Amino acid sequence: MELKTIKNYIPLFATIFVFILIYTMGAMLYDNFLSLRVFLNLFLDNAFVGVIAVGMTFVILSGGIDLSVGSVVAFVCILSAKLLEVYQINPFLVVLVCLLFGVFLGTVMGAVIHFFAVPDFLVTLVGMFLCRGLAYMVDLQSIPIRDELFLAVNTMGINFGGGVNFRLISIIFIMVWAAGVYVSHYTRFGRNIYALGGDVVSANLMGIPIGKTRILVYTMSSTLAALGGLLYAVYTLSGYAAAAQGLELDAIAAVVIGGTLLTGGVGFVEGTMVGVLILGLIQTFISFQGTLSSWWTNIIIGLLIFSFILLQRFLSLRSDTDQK
Repeated sequence: MELKTIKNYIPLFATIFVFILIYTMGAMLYDNFLSLRVFLNLFLDNAFVGVIAVGMTFVILSGGIDLSVGSVVAFVCILSAKLLEVYQINPFLVVLVCLLFGVFLGTVMGAVIHFFAVPDFLVTLVGMFLCRGLAYMVDLQSIPIRDELFLAVNTMGINFGGGVNFRLISIIFIMVWAAGVYVSHYTRFGRNIYALGGDVVSANLMGIPIGKTRILVYTMSSTLAALGGLLYAVYTLSGYAAAAQGLELDAIAAVVIGGTLLTGGVGFVEGTMVGVLILGLIQTFISFQGTLSSWWTNIIIGLLIFSFILLQRFLSLRSDTDQK
């Protein structure tokens, strides 16, 4: 393995080390921290964040950013609840409508970014405000979900006995993550994303379809955000327009902590999974501690992001020095 390739793996190894360190500290300090229930709950409680973070990984790998995902979750969540409980629409049709909305929004944003050369930050910022506004237009009140399909998905899973259940929501998260790993490593689309994030000019000279790749990346991100919104609705069994405030920042945090370079071209979907689990592990750690404010979660996550940015910068400077 080349030295440059090994350097690309260092942030991923650092992420895994941080996860093991926090898990070990929790196991030493608190009883039942190593229980199967606690471990499986990491996947359940963060499934919707994880699905969104997979899409965000591809966006960041391509050298972009997507600020709209949190608002997409809120809109899909309240829209699905409204269609199910007020208008009594078939749940399968509701799921299809929500996913198609994600496809449409992502395609439009990607097309505007590419064809009109508008910065992705501004385009997705517009998408964020638009979807949040649409969510409030659907309904200002929280709507409980009592649909049989959503209730079934909420409780369905693999039963390990003793009240330990690996829920279907968690399984969907893992399936999306596994699909993301496959796409990133074993498809032409995945290789095109890495090339696009590494150097747009070089990617263009290599004959890579820049526009098609960029549009598909944002389509994927918004579609997974819509799926995340459906999972959030199933997880909470309610729809609320003010839900998922700042969720886009959680997704970006998971991607960065997972070792993906913010400037694009370097990173792994595998690391994003560990990054999501670290976010959940920090929340679990604070919950077990009992006396710390929940704001400590934000403080610790902020310190981790800062540390990984410094690590990425250090590796980038070392790489530039070696090339000279």
